[in-house]
Parts: sequence; C-alpha cells; structure tokens
Amino acid sequence: MLAVTCASQSADDPLAGLTVGERPDPEVPDGWVRVHVRAASLNHHDLWSLRGVGLPADRLPMVLGCDAAGTTDEGDEVVVHALVGDPDWAGDETLDPARTILSELHQGTFAEQVVVPRRNLLPKPADLSFEQAACLPTAWLTAYRMLFTAAGVKPGDRVLVQGAGGGVSTAAIALARAAGLVVWVTGRDEDRRQRAGELGAHEVFESGARLPTRVDVVLETVGKATWSHSMKSLRPGGTLVVSGATTGADPSADLNRLFFLQLRVLGSTMGTRDELSGLLSMLAATGVRPPIDDVIPLAEARRGFERMNAGNVVGKLVLTP
Repeated sequence: MLAVTCASQSADDPLAGLTVGERPDPEVPDGWVRVHVRAASLNHHDLWSLRGVGLPADRLPMVLGCDAAGTTDEGDEVVVHALVGDPDWAGDETLDPARTILSELHQGTFAEQVVVPRRNLLPKPADLSFEQAACLPTAWLTAYRMLFTAAGVKPGDRVLVQGAGGGVSTAAIALARAAGLVVWVTGRDEDRRQRAGELGAHEVFESGARLPTRVDVVLETVGKATWSHSMKSLRPGGTLVVSGATTGADPSADLNRLFFLQLRVLGSTMGTRDELSGLLSMLAATGVRPPIDDVIPLAEARRGFERMNAGNVVGKLVLTP
C-alpha cells in the first residue's frame, strides 16, 4: 500500500525524514478493524513527530497521521477516533495514563489502509463527505472539548480565540458561533483576520490588541507569544483553556493576576469517543462544516507538509489516497 512515513527525525529540518512510498498492508489483530482510508487530514502533531517530539526513534519507520474517514471491509462508512487506550480503562479516555494516538505507537492514517480497535470507529454521517469527516477527530474534537467540556460555555458568553489560522482555532470559531457565543479572534495578518470573519467571528483584532472589554473564556493554542494577552483579556473569574503552545511553552505564569482575579486555567487534550459523537451530532444539527484549505493526493503529501511547516494554511489540509 502507499503510505507517508517518518523514516528519520530532525528538529531543524523535519521534512528531511518524510518519505512517500510502498509499505506492507497492515495485519489486523483480534478486536481490531481494517479501514480503507478515503481521506485523512494533516495536523501539527505530524510535524512534531518528524521533529522527534512524542515519537521515539526506535519506533521508526512510522506511518504518520491521526485522522481518517473511510470504509471497513464490510463497506461501512466510518470516522476514526484517533485516541487508543487501555481496553480495560473506564471513564474519560483522555485521562488514561496508557493512552496514545495513532502514529505514536500504532501506525497512522496517511496510508491506503489503517487498522484500529473496533471501539474507535463511529458511523460517518451521510451528509458529511469523507474529506469533511477526516478533519474532525483531532483539531475539531479538541476545539469541541475546549469549549463545551473544559470551559462549559453557555449561549451569550464572550469567547476570545487566539490565532486565526490553525485547525483548532478555525474549528473553535465555527463551533462557538454555532453555539450562540460572541466570538472574538486575534490574528497576525490581514488575510487570516479576514478569513476568521468569514468563518463567523463577530470581531477580529490584531495579535496583542487591547480589547473593548474583557471576555468570559479564552481558547489558547499559541503559547508564549499570546499568553500574557490571554491572561489580561479575561474578566474576573474567567477561564483560560489551553490545548497547545505552538510558539513555545515557557510563558510567565502571571500569578498575581491569576489569584487576584480568581481566574481558572485548564488544560485540555483531544477528546473522548463520546465527545466525537457529540461533535458529529452538532454538525448534523447546525450544518457547520470544517473549512478545507486544500485536498492533496496522498502521493503528493510532501506539498501539504511544506505548506503546514511554512504556516501557510487556513483551515485543514486533506490527503486522499
């Protein structure tokens, strides 16, 4: 089968270890299912793997990719939940100490076939294309959990989304608007800010700009570059939800502001199978669809990685075998 693999790793030149070529078809363990991939989407996690973060070198070569939608051997159309945990774990899968996501321990989705535990499959809604469904299990699920599980937002709340271009950020804008929230967004360039407005943001600001008023919730995926602004943007008692740090994870904690204004700072990672089911139901009910920047043949995957590495993406990049 054709597959995109991490053959070697380099923090300075991550794409040097990216290979596209033939790999053996995967074997199917008991309790697992083969999925014939119809579409898979890129995430920053794939670049981190090529940089050597979260993927030990002794597991190489590793097929990259977390997200996919496709068909089983029986012809069922499915969406793949990317988080694989201990089958005996009860409760929130994201808290399982043994959890991993596809392409960390088990081969990933950037291939013509992927095998996953049967419990990791959800039916693909008929009104979602394979390309749209493949965008959901990481970035969109992360945004869904940040908003509705971690922050516990309610209609009318004011939410600030830091960063207008990333997959989680664009998902958060669309989901927050559909849920009846007041959505504010920051972006570092005019094109991204304009795109955020098209996605549903009520107001869009330059990065670091002083806001007209403080917000109830800030969604933070950028890290060091925006942390101070995120803390200063919250109303007393507000909530900051963090799911990433693309500019580095070394911000000032701003502890005086934290305790004096009684702020809440919450970490959030991925999402559960039930939350993915809730996300699929929400999209069916609202008509919201993930914005797709480009659909690229799997054989040309390097082009997608180059664009993501350059930060030249708004929405999702999708690979199709």
